[in-house]
Amino acid sequence: MSGAETEPRMLHITLSKSPIGYSIRQKRTVRALGLRRMNQTVEKRDTAVIRGMIAKVSHLVVVKEAG
Repeated sequence: MSGAETEPRMLHITLSKSPIGYSIRQKRTVRALGLRRMNQTVEKRDTAVIRGMIAKVSHLVVVKEAG
């Protein structure tokens, strides 16, 4: 097979700072990423939508590429 599918890249997103004191939009973005508590890590596909959400709360999260 010449067009072998590769697995989608994954991102490990960790909530490193509390969203308390930030705008409701940022709190909702953190929740939409699936993060509920401090130091919780979720694994999401590396898509443009997820990257945009991470950019909006980059001061609250730490992102590592799964590899």
